[in-house]
Amino acid sequence: MAHALELAKACARQADEIQAEDILVIDLRGLSSITDFFVICTGSSTPHLKAIRREISDNVEKELGDKPRTVEGDAESQWLVLDFFDVIVHIFHEDKRNLYALENLWKDAPRLPLDFLTDPETNGDTEASPEA
Repeated sequence: MAHALELAKACARQADEIQAEDILVIDLRGLSSITDFFVICTGSSTPHLKAIRREISDNVEKELGDKPRTVEGDAESQWLVLDFFDVIVHIFHEDKRNLYALENLWKDAPRLPLDFLTDPETNGDTEASPEA
């Protein structure tokens, strides 16, 4: 499971690199038999959704050697899914994210703090970390 955690963080980091918004990693270990983590993020346009999908898929493969098992949806549907088995990445346009509200369905599941995010509200952390 340590690899699943590393994979989830790598997916989130790659989403951040391409300016995905509202990045969230939900820890589903022990709560779901489907997967260990959801990574949820938002893109601002159809081209942005495609770029996020490409950035995550290509760079996670380069970094960790993992490729998505399946890729579902298309940018025009405003919801793309990358299934890495232990990690499922949901890339939404804001309208679809609000409509499906996956984070609300799993509201009791822990959120992982993401050190690379600077905004504590999107990081799941309530305290700012000290600067080094």
